[in-house]
Amino acid sequence: MTSHGTSGPGPAGGTGRPSGYGAADGPASGALTRALAETSLRAVESVGGYAGGVYLRSETPGLLRLAILVGLPGPLFRPWWRMHANRPFPVAEVHRSGQAVYLDDVDDAMRRFPQLVASLPFPFASLYAPVVAGRERFGVLVALRAPRRGEGVSARDRGRMASAAVRLGETLASLTAHGPRAEWNGDPICVQLSSGSAPPVRFGSFDWDLDSGTVTMDGGLREILGAGVTSPCSIEVLTSRLDAEDAYALWAAALQATGEDGRPTVRRVRLKGPDGGLHLLEVSATARRDTPDKDGGPPRTSGRLAGTLVDLGTGLVGSDATDRLPRAILAIDRLGRITYLNERTERLLGRPRGALAGRPLWEALPWFGLPFHEEQLRAALLSDEPVRFLARPERGRWLTVSLHPGRDGVTMVLVPEEDPAGLAPDAAPDRPGRAHGPDGPDGAGRAEDPVHAGDDDLEGEGDRAAALYRPVALAIALSEAVTARQVSAVVTEELLPAFGGRQLAIYLLSDRRLYLAWETGFPQGFLEPFDGVTLDSRVPGVETLTTGRPLFFESMDQLRLEYPGLPLDAHTGARAFLPLIASGRPVGSCILGFDRPRTFSPDERTVLTALAGLIAQALSRAQRYDTESAVARGLQDALLPHQLPVLAGVETVGRYLPGTEGMDVGGDWYDVIETGHDRLALVIGDVQGHGVAAAATMGQLRSAVRAFALGGQRPQDVMRGTNRLLIDLDPGQFASCCYVLLDPGTGEARAVRAGHPQPLLLRPDGTTRLVELAGGVVLGVDDRASYPVTRLRLDQGDVLALFTDGLVERPGTDIDEGIERLRQALASTGSMALSDAADRLIREARQATARPDDIALLLAARWPEAR
Repeated sequence: MTSHGTSGPGPAGGTGRPSGYGAADGPASGALTRALAETSLRAVESVGGYAGGVYLRSETPGLLRLAILVGLPGPLFRPWWRMHANRPFPVAEVHRSGQAVYLDDVDDAMRRFPQLVASLPFPFASLYAPVVAGRERFGVLVALRAPRRGEGVSARDRGRMASAAVRLGETLASLTAHGPRAEWNGDPICVQLSSGSAPPVRFGSFDWDLDSGTVTMDGGLREILGAGVTSPCSIEVLTSRLDAEDAYALWAAALQATGEDGRPTVRRVRLKGPDGGLHLLEVSATARRDTPDKDGGPPRTSGRLAGTLVDLGTGLVGSDATDRLPRAILAIDRLGRITYLNERTERLLGRPRGALAGRPLWEALPWFGLPFHEEQLRAALLSDEPVRFLARPERGRWLTVSLHPGRDGVTMVLVPEEDPAGLAPDAAPDRPGRAHGPDGPDGAGRAEDPVHAGDDDLEGEGDRAAALYRPVALAIALSEAVTARQVSAVVTEELLPAFGGRQLAIYLLSDRRLYLAWETGFPQGFLEPFDGVTLDSRVPGVETLTTGRPLFFESMDQLRLEYPGLPLDAHTGARAFLPLIASGRPVGSCILGFDRPRTFSPDERTVLTALAGLIAQALSRAQRYDTESAVARGLQDALLPHQLPVLAGVETVGRYLPGTEGMDVGGDWYDVIETGHDRLALVIGDVQGHGVAAAATMGQLRSAVRAFALGGQRPQDVMRGTNRLLIDLDPGQFASCCYVLLDPGTGEARAVRAGHPQPLLLRPDGTTRLVELAGGVVLGVDDRASYPVTRLRLDQGDVLALFTDGLVERPGTDIDEGIERLRQALASTGSMALSDAADRLIREARQATARPDDIALLLAARWPEAR
């Protein structure tokens, strides 16, 4: 619901550029963005992480958005930019509960959050801390790092995360106190981590008097050369700190710098310093003259040389070393931008360095934007283990790609492959998330000529090899499924294609029996003998649930040997039986069937086991939903009036339409009350939220309004009393309401409004207008609120329309536009019967496939008594 008639601060969210690299526009680009970025960087570095960020609340209730992403490329993680607070992910749980979550490794994550492992099946540890200030919840601080075997998350690291989150919460509370709400409504801002602990770059300089051989050095050079070096000193003292070959190189550079033709030049040479590190020396002549030799020899060169020595650290910098390697090498930073490529990469890709350097990998090499290759890059960025896979940049051309991750980025090695079928055994993947070569993980044989077979495009080839990528889509889709039927449909659409399956059956546990809830692909009637089997039956669907262990059979022959006498179909393919267990509670079992025999790799068994837990959680949630939905519908049916009172001279009609999101029931209500003294109270209201809680609150408010109205209280006192009751019943809950007390005989009416949309009035001549009622704040906010009374008159033939905001609100449009549409629709009803007019007003809303809010409508017409 939306509050109307009151004013308040608007949303503060800023949006980043779609690529995820740019700075945000709008309010979020200032102090908010800086605070989020600084805290994220500090937290990630303090716990030894390589990535992290902050999820922040948005203008959409219950929706968190990724505001800052540190150390990872934003476009590669687009599916995780949004997080609903009711999803079974650690970020959502931390925001809901206000309690931190620490996951030591992938096993810990799989036990507690199988959906996380299914969507990101890589070995990493993660830390989540709530960003709060008092009772206000802003979002969640996240840090990712490599698992530390046997250590877990130490108390010190937990304290560092908690302290960072607390400081951020205090900062956001301060920003909110002096400006708009701290929200994020756009794309995330990507922030680069600082480089690792490489030795610092140091500089030193010297001045060399060629006549005297005296060298004057600054402090930087003396520090590089080490203790015991003083300045000035002789050139011999300087060269004594170098290897002999480097000392001669220094002399040669000096002579070359002075130049035989009299023109000064600059010479550079690499030297090994006293610490073994690599130094770059640059010398240049500052003056030169040739003087005769006293003994009659050739003229002697004299003058001065200036020198600069740069300590580059212990590693090679520059392209000359990697240009000599017989491999194409390319490097990216942790935001996915190309930072280096050698000459062989230029030749292999047919692109110059200048056209590739600095660009995101998937823009420079479009084939890296395919889902399967994106998954490999995610694997490298989220783990510290190398990843190797086969890629086809273009038809008829193959590459073996090796990714070697590190804290500051990923180094890639590209090796052309003439015959993919002849790959060495060590080219096969050996960890979750990797490809299984051009075969795909279902073990299907290659085409005779996988390079030239058919005209299938690159993405089709990637799909064949991406069975361990597709569970990402399953994980995300399951988070949106609400009913058990929706969960089963998602599993059918995502899980079966991901693993090449053809048959699926889902059994749910009830009264110690397994009942068939969903099946597809099996022969008609084949599964009937297994419907309703008890938990002591020796069938694989029961045993996988009672033991908690998945069962994999590579062929039907294996299944027959293990379960002799079991009625089986004529297929020869493999079977997988998965236990559906959510939070230690058995839910049911899932059966996957394949047309042909096949093996199940360790990777696939791991992922399928994690997905089984994910499916179980979704089904358990769906069962709770079905139960709560039935309760909520029962409450709502019992509380909404089934018949409106009839008084001479007044006709009333009500309509209620549930939303299509959530539990399809909510807190909208309408009522018509005979208050005595021939008065009629017209009531419409809207409680925040959906589900059992909203329906229950609606019932309490409806009862309160009826009680106050039947007690003969004035409209303003009815509203005041209801407001105080809501505050006492449920602090933090709020509702809007409009109450009109009508005298049917005279048409005189007194109305009060608490943050509710203004009603509309239709005249007999077809004109319509908005009725301006004085308004107070919504119910449940201020126990001292007052509600002014507006007096109006309904003439004979007038129709008053009261409605909730679900009827006029549309995503992305102003509510005034919706009210105008409703006004025009009301004008078009003309002389229609009142019930027909009500149906016309909600017809458009009834036909909408997506209706985020409930709708309540109440029409009251004043007719001549003789009508």
